[in-house]
Amino acid sequence: MRVGVMTGGGDCPGLNAVIRAIVRKGVNTYGDTIIGFRQGWKGVIENITAELTVENTRGILHRGGTILKTSRTNPFKTPEGVEKIMQTLKDQQIDCLLPIGGEDTLGAANKLHGEGARVIGIPKTIDNDLSGTDFTFGFDTAVNIAMEAIDRLHSTAESHDRVIVCEVMGRHAGWIAMHSGIAGGADIILIPEFPFDVSEVVDHLKHRHSTGVNFSIVVVAEGAMPAEGSFATLTEGVDSFGHARLGGIAQALETEMESQTGFETRHTVLGHIQRGGPPSAFDRVLGTRFGIAAIDAVHQGASGQMVALRGGDIKLVPLAEAVGTMKLVDREFYELAQVFFG
Repeated sequence: MRVGVMTGGGDCPGLNAVIRAIVRKGVNTYGDTIIGFRQGWKGVIENITAELTVENTRGILHRGGTILKTSRTNPFKTPEGVEKIMQTLKDQQIDCLLPIGGEDTLGAANKLHGEGARVIGIPKTIDNDLSGTDFTFGFDTAVNIAMEAIDRLHSTAESHDRVIVCEVMGRHAGWIAMHSGIAGGADIILIPEFPFDVSEVVDHLKHRHSTGVNFSIVVVAEGAMPAEGSFATLTEGVDSFGHARLGGIAQALETEMESQTGFETRHTVLGHIQRGGPPSAFDRVLGTRFGIAAIDAVHQGASGQMVALRGGDIKLVPLAEAVGTMKLVDREFYELAQVFFG
């Protein structure tokens, strides 16, 4: 069979592990030809390809990013995008396309399935906000990077008697902030799911400092907002999927908290550091398992499905289920973190 592979959206640790697994089992076990599409949906639209072989995918397991490159191209907002994709798949004689991506990439894949294309999705996002799977690869790496940064910030905060606000990724879901904040011993965690009251944040800080502890760590997801919506964030336009480029919440919090408490406050934004570099062991293994399961699903005749981690096992779930509802932090988990606030 001829199987197409593409990576869409933001780069993510573990992408190369998936590609390597697809190629290794597809070629060695099934005798497949694996065609890589470069630069995400752009490569499928414009028929930009490279054959992937066992030889040219050796040594990529530990590498961050994606050897296929990526983009945020939206085929449904590209003139004749869908028609061009269908023509490319026909010209390349692709029996099945394996899109590796998050909500936007797999949402487009689900729509293409409705247009008649045979697709099997592979979930990728450091935000861990895709429904249908317990975890997405890339998340574990991002959490560990953020946790290590928080550990290091503790040293500076304590040495200078400062409040330090650490901004992590998380547009709509606060999974990275929650896991890294709890693991890193953050004193306050603010996430998009639950708009925060600035006065309550200030009260937590004042209470902590009244006990003789003169430093604090506040972890905030980039998409977190105060309930009153009074903060101006540094948004700069939108991408092709309509998402605003977020940023600035940590800086706004720094100014507001220092003004209301008198405590010296600084902020740091981790940004793209969280999704760059080598994947963790967990993400290498999960990416490998996803790749193997996806190529197996191709030969089982599946389509319109996504490989997913369910309670330790890899299962197939409908793509529509995976992209239909975003997986968000629930109140019970957030209340667990609140035990340690202040």
